[in-house]
Amino acid sequence: MAQTVEPAPAREREEAVKAPASEPAPRRRLALPTPYLLIAPALILLAVVLLWPIVQMVWYSLTSFTTRNLLPNQPGPAWNDFAHYQTLLTDPEFWGILRNTVVVCVLMVGITMVLGTLVGLLLNKLPKWFSGFVALGMMLAWATPALSASLVFRWLFLPERGLVNVILDRLPDWLVGSGWLQYNWFLEPLPLFSILITVIVWQSFPFVAVSVLAGLKSIPYELYEAARMDGAGGWKAFWNVTFPMLRPLFALLLVLQIIWDLRVFTQLYILANSFQNKDVYLLSYYIYQQGFSASPANYGMGSAIAVVMTVMILAVTAYYLRIMIRQGETR
Repeated sequence: MAQTVEPAPAREREEAVKAPASEPAPRRRLALPTPYLLIAPALILLAVVLLWPIVQMVWYSLTSFTTRNLLPNQPGPAWNDFAHYQTLLTDPEFWGILRNTVVVCVLMVGITMVLGTLVGLLLNKLPKWFSGFVALGMMLAWATPALSASLVFRWLFLPERGLVNVILDRLPDWLVGSGWLQYNWFLEPLPLFSILITVIVWQSFPFVAVSVLAGLKSIPYELYEAARMDGAGGWKAFWNVTFPMLRPLFALLLVLQIIWDLRVFTQLYILANSFQNKDVYLLSYYIYQQGFSASPANYGMGSAIAVVMTVMILAVTAYYLRIMIRQGETR
């Protein structure tokens, strides 16, 4: 006869399932800032490569640093009590160069943005294969080195043998006038800046056009259909659909173009060749002229002008960041 197993008493069951005595909780270790340690080498490298030259530039701008201080057994540059900045603020020549820089930069940026946007809209209407082919051809102009592009445009406008001068000289005098074969485009501000703007726009607008084309591909087509049903034409559709959707892209492109065009140097240096007229100076070349080309070279003054340009660029960048933060808060 099978024996029945009686259930264990309730007290024994409770002791069986009772958890073991609790042990003291281990102390929490301080978590090491692993992400910061991982990016520390990159931050140190950026500080050495970017921040240290800026610190040097600001320090040199506050001293009388010339080539004499580079000679052996010579004392270091002496503090000059902001003399370079006082000279710049009271120098009509500096204000004229600053005015030329701002005007030329505004024209270059404005034409580049408008032309690049129009070309981007046109590419969006073309068949995909043809749009890609045209975009590739334009990017070749954008990828052309600034030195090569500047030399080509200088050859085009050379007196006597430049292609542009030869063509203008062969046109009827009643249409374009006479004397174009000997005309020098590189001495006066208006013709020189016109060629400079042409070179910069020719190299810059493909980047804007391709960027706008990429942005247009991300806009839902239903928005344009809704705008068309509301009776909006192409112009209204651009301002009510395209521009609001691509506002961050346009802001980024605008800031990048301003920064790039403010620092234009190679194109101006190649086109002007020998600067006989200070009316064709821009801040970028004025830095070079004061810091390296002057006799004697004045590194302190060149650094002071570079600080002014850096402040202008930082102001544009800060304005862009402010716009981006505001747009992020409103979303």
